[in-house]
This record gives sequence, structure tokens and C-alpha cells, in this order.
Amino acid sequence: MNNIIALPAFKDNYIWALHSLDGTEVIVVDPGDPKVVFDYLQKNKLKLSAILVTHHHWDHSGGVRALVDHFDSVSAYGPIGEKVDGIKHFVSEGDEIVFPSFQLTLKVLEIPGHTLGHVAYFNEDILFCGDTLFSCGCGRVFEGTAQQMVTSLNKLKALSPRTMMYCGHEYTLANIHFAQNVEPHNKALKNRRILVEDLRHRDLPSLPISMGEERKTNPFLRCEEPEVIDSVQKYAKISLNDPISVFAHLRQWKNEF
Repeated sequence: MNNIIALPAFKDNYIWALHSLDGTEVIVVDPGDPKVVFDYLQKNKLKLSAILVTHHHWDHSGGVRALVDHFDSVSAYGPIGEKVDGIKHFVSEGDEIVFPSFQLTLKVLEIPGHTLGHVAYFNEDILFCGDTLFSCGCGRVFEGTAQQMVTSLNKLKALSPRTMMYCGHEYTLANIHFAQNVEPHNKALKNRRILVEDLRHRDLPSLPISMGEERKTNPFLRCEEPEVIDSVQKYAKISLNDPISVFAHLRQWKNEF
């Protein structure tokens, strides 16, 4: 498996740097800040091979133009449904991107909700999902609908439990705090909090995390679980009979938390 490094950017973003097998090239995912990428390449004497963008928000795409202007041979990929300055290769669901020197093939999933054109890049081992799914949380529904977001999260939930998830922000501890209010009896969530607190105390990323673990600890992937439904109904003060309604009120609860 390729070596993947978290490059911190801004307050809590991660730009992911995926290394070729010989260690000389990298693919970067969601380069919001070009300086972070330039510095990493120069310090480690690396060649930038490609750029992957999950959605148009500036903190994920703001560095693309500077990077492609500086490196003429770099291929930049992004969602066909969104405008990102510097993207020349537009992708949609079902597309596959092959990187021979990385011995890597990534597939594309359309996962709208946070933004209308949001995409993920994945294979059996890794998932780059931007701001749709966070560890123990999910993105705000800015441009889409609750129905779209649930459909998108279900696509991600269906991936292999061993797939390692790389999202766009270090939100895990705050998300766990909320999730424990939703599922106070979730033992896997309690254990996850202990592990994440230790990682963050040592200034290490809480990511990646397996999709199998996410299914056990992320309330937004658990909208059919009795404790989640009960907690959301108590918050909303109404009876809820379907996962979309549960999700919509759960997301509203998180917005106000």
C-alpha cells in the first residue's frame, strides 16, 4: 500500500500526500494551501504527479491553480459538476484513474449533499471523501438535501470495512463529544475517544480510520440504530419513522450543538 502523509493546513484541514512506491512522487488530495504543498515537495525532494479535488470549497481547492501553473506536467482531477480553477480532468461516478508509477487505481463515487458535485476517490484499501464523511461525523448539508446526503453516506457505508478513510478535517474529538450524547452507551465510541485523545495529545492525526470502525461509532451512519433514533426523537420532540428524517434532525442537532 502506498505511504500516505497528512499535511496540516489552515486551522484543521488535512492535505493528503500519497507517495509512489519508489518514494519519489506524490499525489496530493484537496490542496487548499499551495504553500504547504510546495514546502513539502521541496523539503523532501519530491515530484508532484497529480492533484485530486473532492469539491469546490476554497480550503480544498484554493491551491490548485498555483500548483498546475508551476508544474506543467501535473494532472489535476475534480468533479464534473463543480467549477474549480485549474482542473482539466473532470470525473464522475464510475470513472477510474490509473497511476502506473504508484501501482494505484482509484474509482470515483459521486457523493452530493455537502456540495452538489462532491466526489470521493477510493479503492478497497483507501477512501478520500473530502467533507462528506468525517470520523464520527459528517459534513453540513450546504447545497444538497438530506435525502442526497443519506444516499451519499450509504454509498460510503457500503465500502469494505477494511477500507481506510481519509477525510478533509481534524474534527474527530469534537464529533465524538457529540456522538456520545447521541449514543451514551456505545462502548466502541468510548474506546475510540480514549484512542483519539491519546493521538491528539501527541499532536498526531486521528486519521485514517477503517470504515468498519466508522460503522460502529459514527451516528450519521447509524440512523437505523434504536439508541440513535430514540435520542434524536427526544431532541426533536417528535416521532420519527424513517432514516432520512432521523438524519435530518440529527444533522440539525449537530448544527446547534
